[in-house]
Amino acid sequence: MDAGTGLVEDLMSRIIQIFDTTLRDGEQSPGASMNTGEKLEIARQLVRLGVDIIEAGFPISSPGDFESVRKIGEEVGDAVVVCGLTRAVAKDIEVAADALKTAKRPRIHTGIGASDNHIKYKFRISRDEALERAASAVKLARSFVDDVEFYAEDAGRADPEFLCRMIEAVIKAGATVVNIPDTTGYTYPEEFGALIRGLREQVRGIDTVTIAVHCHNDLGMATANALAGVKNGAGQIECTVNGIGERAGNCSMEEVVMALRQRSRYFDADTRINTKEIIRTSRLVSSITGINIQPNKAIVGANAFAHSSGIHQDGVLKERSTYEIIDPVDVGAGGSSLVLTARSGRHALRHRISELGYQLPDAEFQKVYEEFLNIADKKKEVYDEDLDAIISDRSKHTAEIYVLKQLRAESGTGITPIATVELEVDGTLIRESGLGDGPVDAVYRTIAAITRTQSKLEAYLVKGITGGTDALGEVTVKVEEEGKKVAGHGADTDIIVASAKAYINALNKLEYWKKGKEKSS
Repeated sequence: MDAGTGLVEDLMSRIIQIFDTTLRDGEQSPGASMNTGEKLEIARQLVRLGVDIIEAGFPISSPGDFESVRKIGEEVGDAVVVCGLTRAVAKDIEVAADALKTAKRPRIHTGIGASDNHIKYKFRISRDEALERAASAVKLARSFVDDVEFYAEDAGRADPEFLCRMIEAVIKAGATVVNIPDTTGYTYPEEFGALIRGLREQVRGIDTVTIAVHCHNDLGMATANALAGVKNGAGQIECTVNGIGERAGNCSMEEVVMALRQRSRYFDADTRINTKEIIRTSRLVSSITGINIQPNKAIVGANAFAHSSGIHQDGVLKERSTYEIIDPVDVGAGGSSLVLTARSGRHALRHRISELGYQLPDAEFQKVYEEFLNIADKKKEVYDEDLDAIISDRSKHTAEIYVLKQLRAESGTGITPIATVELEVDGTLIRESGLGDGPVDAVYRTIAAITRTQSKLEAYLVKGITGGTDALGEVTVKVEEEGKKVAGHGADTDIIVASAKAYINALNKLEYWKKGKEKSS
Protein backbone atom coordinates (compact mmCIF):
# COMPACT_ATOMS: atom_id res chain seq x y z
CA MET A 1 0.00 0.00 0.00
CA ASP A 2 1.21 3.52 -0.82
CA ALA A 3 1.13 5.40 2.50
CA GLY A 4 0.41 8.72 0.79
CA THR A 5 -2.48 7.65 -1.38
CA GLY A 6 -3.97 4.55 0.22
CA LEU A 7 -3.64 2.85 -3.17
CA VAL A 8 -3.40 -0.93 -3.16
CA GLU A 9 -1.68 -1.37 -6.52
CA ASP A 10 -0.76 -5.03 -6.15
CA LEU A 11 -4.41 -6.00 -5.69
CA MET A 12 -5.84 -3.91 -8.52
CA SER A 13 -5.72 -5.07 -12.11
CA ARG A 14 -6.49 -1.58 -13.48
CA ILE A 15 -5.41 1.94 -12.62
CA ILE A 16 -7.88 4.53 -13.91
CA GLN A 17 -6.34 7.73 -15.26
CA ILE A 18 -7.78 10.95 -13.82
CA PHE A 19 -8.03 13.66 -16.48
CA ASP A 20 -8.76 16.93 -14.69
CA THR A 21 -10.50 19.56 -16.79
CA THR A 22 -11.19 22.09 -14.01
CA LEU A 23 -9.05 24.66 -15.81
CA ARG A 24 -10.87 24.20 -19.12
CA ASP A 25 -14.40 22.79 -18.85
CA GLY A 26 -14.70 23.81 -15.19
CA GLU A 27 -13.81 27.39 -16.07
CA GLN A 28 -16.81 27.45 -18.39
CA SER A 29 -19.08 27.69 -15.34
CA PRO A 30 -20.66 31.15 -15.42
CA GLY A 31 -18.52 33.51 -13.33
CA ALA A 32 -15.69 31.01 -12.88
CA SER A 33 -13.19 32.60 -15.28
CA MET A 34 -9.60 32.40 -14.00
CA ASN A 35 -6.48 34.33 -14.92
CA THR A 36 -3.14 32.69 -15.66
CA GLY A 37 -1.81 33.15 -12.11
CA GLU A 38 -4.90 31.51 -10.63
CA LYS A 39 -4.71 28.62 -13.10
CA LEU A 40 -1.07 28.07 -12.19
CA GLU A 41 -1.96 27.97 -8.48
CA ILE A 42 -4.62 25.33 -9.09
CA ALA A 43 -2.32 23.37 -11.43
CA ARG A 44 0.32 23.13 -8.69
CA GLN A 45 -2.30 21.76 -6.30
CA LEU A 46 -3.53 19.28 -8.94
CA VAL A 47 0.03 17.95 -9.15
CA ARG A 48 0.07 17.50 -5.35
CA LEU A 49 -3.30 15.79 -5.64
CA GLY A 50 -1.82 13.34 -8.12
CA VAL A 51 -3.97 13.75 -11.24
CA ASP A 52 -2.62 12.08 -14.38
CA ILE A 53 -3.61 14.69 -16.96
CA ILE A 54 -4.33 18.41 -16.63
CA GLU A 55 -6.40 19.95 -19.41
CA ALA A 56 -4.88 23.40 -19.06
CA GLY A 57 -7.07 25.31 -21.52
CA PHE A 58 -8.28 25.95 -25.06
CA PRO A 59 -5.24 27.75 -26.55
CA ILE A 60 -6.85 29.35 -29.60
CA SER A 61 -9.77 30.77 -27.58
CA SER A 62 -7.77 33.66 -26.10
CA PRO A 63 -4.22 34.91 -25.47
CA GLY A 64 -4.80 34.22 -21.77
CA ASP A 65 -5.67 30.58 -22.40
CA PHE A 66 -2.65 30.19 -24.69
CA GLU A 67 -0.37 31.62 -21.99
CA SER A 68 -1.95 29.43 -19.30
CA VAL A 69 -1.28 26.26 -21.29
CA ARG A 70 2.27 27.41 -22.05
CA LYS A 71 3.11 28.33 -18.44
CA ILE A 72 1.52 25.24 -16.91
CA GLY A 73 3.49 23.04 -19.31
CA GLU A 74 6.64 24.87 -18.28
CA GLU A 75 5.81 24.67 -14.55
CA VAL A 76 4.82 21.03 -14.02
CA GLY A 77 7.66 19.33 -15.88
CA ASP A 78 7.09 15.62 -16.34
CA ALA A 79 4.86 15.25 -13.27
CA VAL A 80 1.67 15.11 -15.37
CA VAL A 81 0.48 15.16 -18.95
CA VAL A 82 -0.51 18.69 -20.03
CA CYS A 83 -3.35 18.85 -22.51
CA GLY A 84 -4.71 21.58 -24.79
CA LEU A 85 -8.18 21.45 -26.35
CA THR A 86 -8.91 22.13 -30.01
CA ARG A 87 -11.70 21.80 -32.50
CA ALA A 88 -11.12 19.67 -35.60
CA VAL A 89 -9.68 22.77 -37.25
CA ALA A 90 -6.10 23.04 -38.54
CA LYS A 91 -5.45 26.48 -37.03
CA ASP A 92 -6.69 25.33 -33.60
CA ILE A 93 -4.33 22.36 -33.68
CA GLU A 94 -1.33 24.42 -34.81
CA VAL A 95 -1.89 26.99 -32.03
CA ALA A 96 -2.30 24.26 -29.40
CA ALA A 97 0.92 22.59 -30.57
CA ASP A 98 2.71 25.93 -30.21
CA ALA A 99 1.35 26.46 -26.68
CA LEU A 100 2.38 22.93 -25.68
CA LYS A 101 6.02 23.30 -26.76
CA THR A 102 7.00 23.91 -23.12
CA ALA A 103 5.37 20.69 -21.90
CA LYS A 104 7.49 17.59 -21.38
CA ARG A 105 4.42 15.38 -21.77
CA PRO A 106 2.10 17.21 -24.20
CA ARG A 107 -1.30 16.02 -25.42
CA ILE A 108 -3.57 17.56 -28.04
CA HIS A 109 -7.27 16.96 -27.44
CA THR A 110 -9.20 17.39 -30.68
CA GLY A 111 -12.60 16.29 -31.90
CA ILE A 112 -15.92 16.89 -33.56
CA GLY A 113 -19.61 16.15 -33.02
CA ALA A 114 -20.72 12.54 -33.38
CA SER A 115 -24.49 12.83 -32.99
CA ASP A 116 -26.79 13.58 -35.92
CA ASN A 117 -28.03 16.55 -33.92
CA HIS A 118 -24.55 18.13 -33.89
CA ILE A 119 -23.61 17.05 -37.40
CA LYS A 120 -26.83 18.40 -38.91
CA TYR A 121 -27.53 21.54 -36.86
CA LYS A 122 -24.15 22.62 -35.48
CA PHE A 123 -21.78 21.73 -38.32
CA ARG A 124 -24.30 21.42 -41.18
CA ILE A 125 -22.27 18.70 -42.86
CA SER A 126 -22.79 15.04 -43.74
CA ARG A 127 -21.71 12.04 -41.70
CA ASP A 128 -18.98 11.28 -44.23
CA GLU A 129 -17.63 14.81 -43.93
CA ALA A 130 -17.61 14.48 -40.14
CA LEU A 131 -15.58 11.26 -40.44
CA GLU A 132 -13.10 12.89 -42.82
CA ARG A 133 -12.63 15.94 -40.54
CA ALA A 134 -12.15 13.73 -37.49
CA ALA A 135 -9.44 11.61 -39.13
CA SER A 136 -7.68 14.62 -40.66
CA ALA A 137 -7.59 16.44 -37.32
CA VAL A 138 -6.01 13.45 -35.58
CA LYS A 139 -3.41 13.02 -38.33
CA LEU A 140 -2.44 16.69 -38.12
CA ALA A 141 -2.23 16.58 -34.32
CA ARG A 142 -0.03 13.46 -34.50
CA SER A 143 2.40 15.39 -36.68
CA PHE A 144 3.08 17.63 -33.66
CA VAL A 145 2.78 15.30 -30.64
CA ASP A 146 2.78 11.57 -29.95
CA ASP A 147 -0.20 11.70 -27.59
CA VAL A 148 -3.50 12.65 -29.27
CA GLU A 149 -6.92 12.34 -27.69
CA PHE A 150 -10.04 12.45 -29.85
CA TYR A 151 -13.44 13.46 -28.50
CA ALA A 152 -16.65 12.35 -30.22
CA GLU A 153 -18.83 15.18 -28.96
CA ASP A 154 -22.38 14.27 -27.89
CA ALA A 155 -21.57 10.56 -28.17
CA GLY A 156 -24.33 9.87 -25.65
CA ARG A 157 -26.92 10.76 -28.31
CA ALA A 158 -25.02 9.41 -31.33
CA ASP A 159 -26.06 6.49 -33.49
CA PRO A 160 -23.94 3.63 -32.00
CA GLU A 161 -23.12 2.18 -35.43
CA PHE A 162 -21.88 5.54 -36.75
CA LEU A 163 -19.97 6.20 -33.51
CA CYS A 164 -18.14 2.90 -34.00
CA ARG A 165 -17.14 3.97 -37.51
CA MET A 166 -15.86 7.32 -36.24
CA ILE A 167 -13.82 5.81 -33.40
CA GLU A 168 -12.34 3.21 -35.73
CA ALA A 169 -11.35 5.95 -38.20
CA VAL A 170 -9.55 8.09 -35.59
CA ILE A 171 -7.72 5.08 -34.13
CA LYS A 172 -6.49 4.28 -37.62
CA ALA A 173 -5.43 7.94 -37.98
CA GLY A 174 -3.26 7.72 -34.85
CA ALA A 175 -5.40 8.60 -31.81
CA THR A 176 -3.98 7.27 -28.52
CA VAL A 177 -7.06 8.09 -26.41
CA VAL A 178 -10.69 8.06 -27.53
CA ASN A 179 -13.04 10.19 -25.44
CA ILE A 180 -16.70 9.19 -25.34
CA PRO A 181 -18.54 12.23 -23.91
CA ASP A 182 -22.10 12.35 -22.68
CA THR A 183 -21.95 16.06 -23.51
CA THR A 184 -25.55 16.85 -22.66
CA GLY A 185 -25.94 14.52 -19.66
CA TYR A 186 -28.56 12.57 -21.59
CA THR A 187 -27.79 8.94 -20.81
CA TYR A 188 -28.40 6.66 -17.85
CA PRO A 189 -25.77 4.35 -16.30
CA GLU A 190 -26.98 1.09 -17.86
CA GLU A 191 -27.27 2.82 -21.22
CA PHE A 192 -23.88 4.53 -21.06
CA GLY A 193 -22.17 1.39 -19.79
CA ALA A 194 -23.65 -0.56 -22.71
CA LEU A 195 -22.32 2.08 -25.11
CA ILE A 196 -18.76 1.68 -23.81
CA ARG A 197 -19.09 -2.10 -23.83
CA GLY A 198 -20.36 -2.00 -27.41
CA LEU A 199 -17.38 0.04 -28.57
CA ARG A 200 -14.99 -2.42 -26.95
CA GLU A 201 -16.70 -5.33 -28.66
CA GLN A 202 -17.17 -3.82 -32.13
CA VAL A 203 -14.36 -1.32 -32.88
CA ARG A 204 -11.22 -2.73 -34.47
CA GLY A 205 -8.07 -1.55 -32.71
CA ILE A 206 -9.92 -0.36 -29.58
CA ASP A 207 -7.63 -2.49 -27.42
CA THR A 208 -4.64 -0.37 -28.52
CA VAL A 209 -6.01 2.89 -27.09
CA THR A 210 -7.40 4.21 -23.81
CA ILE A 211 -11.16 4.75 -23.64
CA ALA A 212 -12.04 7.96 -21.79
CA VAL A 213 -15.43 9.04 -20.48
CA HIS A 214 -16.53 12.66 -20.08
CA CYS A 215 -19.95 12.90 -18.45
CA HIS A 216 -22.08 15.96 -17.73
CA ASN A 217 -24.57 16.25 -14.89
CA ASP A 218 -27.75 17.58 -16.49
CA LEU A 219 -29.82 14.73 -15.04
CA GLY A 220 -27.60 14.20 -11.99
CA MET A 221 -26.02 11.10 -13.55
CA ALA A 222 -22.45 12.24 -14.27
CA THR A 223 -20.71 10.27 -11.53
CA ALA A 224 -22.87 7.17 -12.02
CA ASN A 225 -22.34 7.25 -15.78
CA ALA A 226 -18.58 7.65 -15.44
CA LEU A 227 -18.43 4.69 -13.05
CA ALA A 228 -20.59 2.64 -15.41
CA GLY A 229 -18.03 3.46 -18.09
CA VAL A 230 -15.21 2.18 -15.87
CA LYS A 231 -17.15 -0.98 -15.09
CA ASN A 232 -17.41 -1.62 -18.83
CA GLY A 233 -13.80 -0.94 -19.76
CA ALA A 234 -13.06 2.79 -19.70
CA GLY A 235 -9.54 3.56 -18.50
CA GLN A 236 -9.75 7.34 -18.07
CA ILE A 237 -12.30 9.58 -16.35
CA GLU A 238 -12.57 13.26 -17.27
CA CYS A 239 -13.78 15.28 -14.31
CA THR A 240 -13.55 18.57 -12.43
CA VAL A 241 -12.93 19.54 -8.82
CA ASN A 242 -16.29 20.13 -7.07
CA GLY A 243 -18.04 19.04 -10.28
CA ILE A 244 -18.01 22.56 -11.75
CA GLY A 245 -18.52 23.10 -15.47
CA GLU A 246 -21.03 23.89 -18.20
CA ARG A 247 -24.68 24.08 -17.12
CA ALA A 248 -25.17 21.56 -14.27
CA GLY A 249 -21.47 20.75 -14.28
CA ASN A 250 -19.18 17.82 -14.94
CA CYS A 251 -18.48 14.52 -13.29
CA SER A 252 -17.10 15.36 -9.84
CA MET A 253 -13.47 14.35 -9.33
CA GLU A 254 -13.80 13.73 -5.60
CA GLU A 255 -16.88 11.55 -6.07
CA VAL A 256 -15.46 9.18 -8.68
CA VAL A 257 -12.10 8.97 -6.93
CA MET A 258 -13.60 8.05 -3.56
CA ALA A 259 -16.13 5.70 -5.15
CA LEU A 260 -13.27 3.79 -6.77
CA ARG A 261 -11.19 3.91 -3.58
CA GLN A 262 -14.02 2.67 -1.34
CA ARG A 263 -15.35 0.08 -3.80
CA SER A 264 -12.10 -0.86 -5.53
CA ARG A 265 -12.87 -4.58 -5.38
CA TYR A 266 -16.27 -4.07 -6.96
CA PHE A 267 -14.82 -2.06 -9.85
CA ASP A 268 -11.53 -3.99 -9.86
CA ALA A 269 -9.95 -0.55 -10.29
CA ASP A 270 -8.50 2.41 -8.41
CA THR A 271 -6.66 5.67 -9.08
CA ARG A 272 -3.31 7.11 -8.01
CA ILE A 273 -4.92 10.17 -6.39
CA ASN A 274 -3.56 11.27 -3.02
CA THR A 275 -6.99 11.55 -1.43
CA LYS A 276 -5.70 13.47 1.60
CA GLU A 277 -5.32 16.48 -0.72
CA ILE A 278 -8.99 16.42 -1.82
CA ILE A 279 -10.42 18.90 0.71
CA ARG A 280 -7.53 21.32 0.21
CA THR A 281 -7.98 21.18 -3.56
CA SER A 282 -11.73 21.63 -3.28
CA ARG A 283 -11.42 24.70 -1.09
CA LEU A 284 -8.77 26.26 -3.31
CA VAL A 285 -10.95 25.90 -6.41
CA SER A 286 -13.97 27.25 -4.56
CA SER A 287 -11.98 30.24 -3.31
CA ILE A 288 -10.50 31.10 -6.71
CA THR A 289 -13.67 30.60 -8.78
CA GLY A 290 -16.02 32.11 -6.20
CA ILE A 291 -18.36 29.12 -6.56
CA ASN A 292 -19.48 28.00 -3.12
CA ILE A 293 -19.77 24.32 -2.32
CA GLN A 294 -23.27 23.20 -1.37
CA PRO A 295 -23.31 21.97 2.26
CA ASN A 296 -24.62 18.52 1.32
CA LYS A 297 -22.10 18.00 -1.50
CA ALA A 298 -20.65 14.50 -1.32
CA ILE A 299 -17.11 14.22 0.07
CA VAL A 300 -16.31 17.96 0.25
CA GLY A 301 -19.51 19.61 1.52
CA ALA A 302 -19.63 21.10 5.02
CA ASN A 303 -22.17 18.47 6.04
CA ALA A 304 -20.42 15.50 4.41
CA PHE A 305 -19.17 14.28 7.80
CA ALA A 306 -21.66 16.09 10.04
CA HIS A 307 -24.24 14.27 12.17
CA SER A 308 -27.24 15.84 13.89
CA SER A 309 -29.45 12.85 14.70
CA GLY A 310 -28.93 11.61 18.24
CA ILE A 311 -28.99 8.00 17.04
CA HIS A 312 -26.30 8.73 14.45
CA GLN A 313 -24.20 10.74 16.90
CA ASP A 314 -24.28 7.96 19.46
CA GLY A 315 -23.28 5.43 16.82
CA VAL A 316 -20.40 7.53 15.46
CA LEU A 317 -19.06 8.22 18.95
CA LYS A 318 -19.05 4.49 19.68
CA GLU A 319 -17.65 3.46 16.29
CA ARG A 320 -17.20 5.92 13.41
CA SER A 321 -17.90 3.34 10.71
CA THR A 322 -21.49 2.82 11.90
CA TYR A 323 -22.55 5.86 9.88
CA GLU A 324 -19.43 6.87 7.90
CA ILE A 325 -18.10 4.76 5.05
CA ILE A 326 -15.23 7.23 4.53
CA ASP A 327 -12.84 8.31 7.26
CA PRO A 328 -12.77 12.14 7.08
CA VAL A 329 -9.00 12.03 7.57
CA ASP A 330 -8.64 10.10 4.29
CA VAL A 331 -9.86 13.11 2.28
CA GLY A 332 -8.07 15.74 4.33
CA ALA A 333 -11.02 16.72 6.52
CA GLY A 334 -10.42 17.44 10.19
CA GLY A 335 -12.81 14.78 11.40
CA SER A 336 -16.46 14.05 12.02
CA SER A 337 -18.69 16.86 13.25
CA LEU A 338 -21.54 16.48 15.72
CA VAL A 339 -24.13 19.20 15.19
CA LEU A 340 -26.05 19.84 18.39
CA THR A 341 -29.79 20.19 17.80
CA ALA A 342 -32.99 19.16 19.54
CA ARG A 343 -32.42 15.70 18.05
CA SER A 344 -29.05 15.27 19.74
CA GLY A 345 -28.78 12.91 22.69
CA ARG A 346 -26.92 12.90 25.97
CA HIS A 347 -23.87 11.12 24.56
CA ALA A 348 -23.19 13.85 21.99
CA LEU A 349 -23.81 16.67 24.46
CA ARG A 350 -21.48 15.21 27.07
CA HIS A 351 -18.83 14.69 24.40
CA ARG A 352 -19.05 18.33 23.28
CA ILE A 353 -19.00 19.66 26.84
CA SER A 354 -15.89 17.59 27.48
CA GLU A 355 -14.26 19.04 24.36
CA LEU A 356 -14.96 22.52 25.74
CA GLY A 357 -13.01 21.62 28.86
CA TYR A 358 -15.82 20.92 31.34
CA GLN A 359 -16.18 17.79 33.48
CA LEU A 360 -19.66 17.77 35.04
CA PRO A 361 -21.03 15.38 37.71
CA ASP A 362 -24.06 13.39 36.51
CA ALA A 363 -26.58 15.44 38.49
CA GLU A 364 -25.22 18.70 37.20
CA PHE A 365 -25.00 17.37 33.65
CA GLN A 366 -28.70 16.45 33.78
CA LYS A 367 -29.59 20.06 34.59
CA VAL A 368 -27.41 21.29 31.74
CA TYR A 369 -29.03 18.74 29.41
CA GLU A 370 -32.53 19.94 30.31
CA GLU A 371 -31.56 23.56 29.67
CA PHE A 372 -29.88 22.51 26.44
CA LEU A 373 -33.14 20.96 25.22
CA ASN A 374 -35.05 24.15 26.05
CA ILE A 375 -32.65 26.21 23.95
CA ALA A 376 -32.47 23.60 21.18
CA ASP A 377 -36.26 23.75 20.78
CA LYS A 378 -35.97 27.48 20.07
CA LYS A 379 -33.10 27.53 17.58
CA LYS A 380 -31.81 25.30 14.78
CA GLU A 381 -28.37 24.65 16.25
CA VAL A 382 -26.79 25.03 19.66
CA TYR A 383 -23.26 26.41 19.48
CA ASP A 384 -20.30 26.25 21.84
CA GLU A 385 -21.05 29.79 22.99
CA ASP A 386 -24.55 28.66 24.01
CA LEU A 387 -23.13 25.79 26.03
CA ASP A 388 -20.72 28.12 27.81
CA ALA A 389 -23.66 30.33 28.72
CA ILE A 390 -25.75 27.34 29.90
CA ILE A 391 -23.02 26.13 32.23
CA SER A 392 -23.42 28.72 34.95
CA ASP A 393 -20.95 29.29 37.77
CA ARG A 394 -18.15 28.50 35.34
CA SER A 395 -15.39 28.91 37.90
CA LYS A 396 -16.76 25.90 39.73
CA HIS A 397 -15.88 23.74 36.74
CA THR A 398 -12.93 25.61 35.23
CA ALA A 399 -10.46 26.75 37.84
CA GLU A 400 -9.11 30.20 37.01
CA ILE A 401 -5.40 29.50 37.31
CA TYR A 402 -4.76 32.53 35.09
CA VAL A 403 -6.57 35.84 35.65
CA LEU A 404 -6.05 38.88 33.41
CA LYS A 405 -5.27 41.98 35.49
CA GLN A 406 -3.86 44.51 33.04
CA LEU A 407 -3.17 44.69 29.34
CA ARG A 408 -1.57 47.27 27.09
CA ALA A 409 -0.82 46.80 23.40
CA GLU A 410 0.76 49.22 20.96
CA SER A 411 0.91 49.00 17.19
CA GLY A 412 0.88 51.28 14.21
CA THR A 413 2.62 52.25 11.00
CA GLY A 414 6.38 52.00 11.27
CA ILE A 415 6.55 50.43 14.73
CA THR A 416 6.88 46.84 15.92
CA PRO A 417 3.76 45.77 17.85
CA ILE A 418 4.42 45.32 21.56
CA ALA A 419 2.21 44.12 24.41
CA THR A 420 2.53 44.33 28.17
CA VAL A 421 0.43 41.79 30.07
CA GLU A 422 -0.10 41.36 33.80
CA LEU A 423 -1.57 38.03 34.86
CA GLU A 424 -2.40 36.63 38.25
CA VAL A 425 -1.04 33.07 38.25
CA ASP A 426 -2.20 31.04 41.26
CA GLY A 427 -2.42 34.28 43.26
CA THR A 428 0.96 35.66 42.12
CA LEU A 429 1.13 38.72 39.85
CA ILE A 430 3.44 38.33 36.85
CA ARG A 431 4.07 41.15 34.39
CA GLU A 432 5.88 40.71 31.07
CA SER A 433 6.23 42.42 27.69
CA GLY A 434 6.67 40.88 24.26
CA LEU A 435 6.76 41.65 20.54
CA GLY A 436 4.67 40.21 17.72
CA ASP A 437 3.63 40.54 14.10
CA GLY A 438 0.50 42.38 15.21
CA PRO A 439 -1.08 43.50 18.49
CA VAL A 440 -2.97 40.22 19.03
CA ASP A 441 0.12 38.18 18.16
CA ALA A 442 2.16 40.23 20.63
CA VAL A 443 -0.45 39.68 23.36
CA TYR A 444 -0.63 35.93 22.69
CA ARG A 445 3.15 35.52 22.64
CA THR A 446 3.42 37.35 25.95
CA ILE A 447 0.64 35.29 27.57
CA ALA A 448 2.28 32.10 26.28
CA ALA A 449 5.59 33.18 27.82
CA ILE A 450 4.01 33.94 31.20
CA THR A 451 2.00 30.71 31.35
CA ARG A 452 4.74 28.60 29.73
CA THR A 453 2.02 26.80 27.81
CA GLN A 454 2.91 24.02 25.39
CA SER A 455 -0.40 24.38 23.59
CA LYS A 456 -0.92 25.30 19.95
CA LEU A 457 -3.44 27.88 18.70
CA GLU A 458 -5.50 26.18 16.00
CA ALA A 459 -8.22 28.73 15.26
CA TYR A 460 -9.00 32.39 15.93
CA LEU A 461 -12.39 33.90 15.09
CA VAL A 462 -13.72 37.42 15.66
CA LYS A 463 -17.34 38.51 15.35
CA GLY A 464 -19.36 41.54 16.38
CA ILE A 465 -22.13 40.94 18.88
CA THR A 466 -23.63 44.41 18.53
CA GLY A 467 -23.56 47.01 15.76
CA GLY A 468 -21.66 50.30 15.42
CA THR A 469 -18.07 51.32 15.99
CA ASP A 470 -18.48 50.76 19.73
CA ALA A 471 -19.69 47.20 19.12
CA LEU A 472 -19.08 44.52 21.67
CA GLY A 473 -16.74 42.08 19.96
CA GLU A 474 -16.51 38.38 20.71
CA VAL A 475 -13.42 36.26 20.06
CA THR A 476 -13.40 32.47 19.90
CA VAL A 477 -10.16 30.50 19.86
CA LYS A 478 -9.41 26.81 19.63
CA VAL A 479 -6.31 25.55 21.42
CA GLU A 480 -4.76 22.08 21.36
CA GLU A 481 -2.31 20.34 23.68
CA GLU A 482 -1.46 16.63 23.85
CA GLY A 483 -4.38 15.85 21.55
CA LYS A 484 -6.88 17.70 23.76
CA LYS A 485 -8.73 20.52 22.02
CA VAL A 486 -10.65 23.23 23.88
CA ALA A 487 -12.47 26.39 22.87
CA GLY A 488 -12.00 29.70 24.62
CA HIS A 489 -14.28 32.73 24.47
CA GLY A 490 -13.91 36.38 25.37
CA ALA A 491 -16.00 39.52 24.82
CA ASP A 492 -15.12 43.19 25.15
CA THR A 493 -15.54 46.49 23.31
CA ASP A 494 -11.75 46.36 22.83
CA ILE A 495 -11.04 43.47 20.48
CA ILE A 496 -7.47 43.09 21.79
CA VAL A 497 -8.80 42.63 25.32
CA ALA A 498 -11.47 40.21 24.04
CA SER A 499 -8.69 38.24 22.30
CA ALA A 500 -6.68 38.02 25.52
CA LYS A 501 -9.74 36.89 27.50
CA ALA A 502 -10.51 34.16 24.96
CA TYR A 503 -6.95 32.81 25.00
CA ILE A 504 -6.77 32.85 28.80
CA ASN A 505 -10.17 31.16 29.02
CA ALA A 506 -8.88 28.33 26.78
CA LEU A 507 -5.66 27.97 28.79
CA ASN A 508 -7.66 27.73 32.03
CA LYS A 509 -9.72 24.92 30.52
CA LEU A 510 -6.57 23.09 29.51
CA GLU A 511 -5.19 23.43 33.03
CA TYR A 512 -8.42 22.05 34.47
CA TRP A 513 -8.24 19.13 32.04
CA LYS A 514 -4.59 18.41 32.87
CA LYS A 515 -5.33 18.36 36.60
CA GLY A 516 -8.20 15.94 36.05
CA LYS A 517 -5.89 13.78 33.94
CA GLU A 518 -3.30 13.72 36.73
CA LYS A 519 -5.90 12.66 39.29
CA SER A 520 -7.20 9.84 37.09
CA SER A 521 -3.68 8.52 36.61
